[in-house]
Amino acid sequence: KIAISAAPYLFLYKNYSTFPFSGVSNSETIYCNENGYYSIYQSDRYGFNNPNEEWDKKEIEYLLIGDSFTHGACVNRPNDIGSVLRKISNKHVLNLGMNGNGPLIEYATLREYLDTNVKKILWIYYEENDLRNLKNELKNNILINYLNDNNFTQNLKIKQDYIDNLLSNLIKEKEIEIEKERERNTFKFELIKFIKIYKIRISILSKQATAPEQSAEFKQILQLTKKLSNKNNSKLYFIYLPGYNRYTNHNNKTYILVKKIVTELKIPFIDIHKEVFENEQNPLELFSFELPGHYNVEGYKKIAETVYKFTKD
Repeated sequence: KIAISAAPYLFLYKNYSTFPFSGVSNSETIYCNENGYYSIYQSDRYGFNNPNEEWDKKEIEYLLIGDSFTHGACVNRPNDIGSVLRKISNKHVLNLGMNGNGPLIEYATLREYLDTNVKKILWIYYEENDLRNLKNELKNNILINYLNDNNFTQNLKIKQDYIDNLLSNLIKEKEIEIEKERERNTFKFELIKFIKIYKIRISILSKQATAPEQSAEFKQILQLTKKLSNKNNSKLYFIYLPGYNRYTNHNNKTYILVKKIVTELKIPFIDIHKEVFENEQNPLELFSFELPGHYNVEGYKKIAETVYKFTKD
């Protein structure tokens, strides 16, 4: 079975009764190309980027939540953050990251998939678009339920067949759109655009929102996440990832605000700019071909090693 990576954010403006937080399950999933090859991974039983058997392990050392950087954008296993952590810790790791996720989808994903066997939760935050993504997520009626009702659930773990159908139909819709574009001689561009998660890259390239309008909701989400972690006897860590703009035009306006919120909530804050990128002679070398977008194999590796250093027992 082959699938294209279909991200949760694509459902933000759909009026379905279910909002999926994962991809198509048990499939060779074509993701993106920023390193000169298309990254492909075998999705697990719930449609995430993990070896399927990780779900059966008695103890999970790390559960990762985040967006495309956590998902493993444009590199193959074993070069994503979760896989590197799996290797260096010699422990079990579940990666629930999906491209385009913002804080509310991430919290909702935790609510649906967190199990009692998880020791550490890594909340992986990307500075250039996470708060802006939250602004869009707050407009969705299903997602808002997770904020307002601690008992709300979609029971997604038992709906995977339905989710697979929903995602397959969405991909077919995209293919029909692409066919229509073909008449305007842009077929090839449109197909590449879809697979390359073009819109995500454009949002990464665009200037980050300067007004942190969503800071109150962001704080509320982190408070709820901390409560959920404590209730689960899991240790919560906040990993702050820097973006490309920081090293070209020093555009990191939300850093102070986010750090202040995390510190006030007494959540350990791991600053990847300070611990990794600041030590590089040329920080851009950790991005694919030194271009705007995602980190390369070396970038992901150094981040995972740093996270392990700060979180190991």
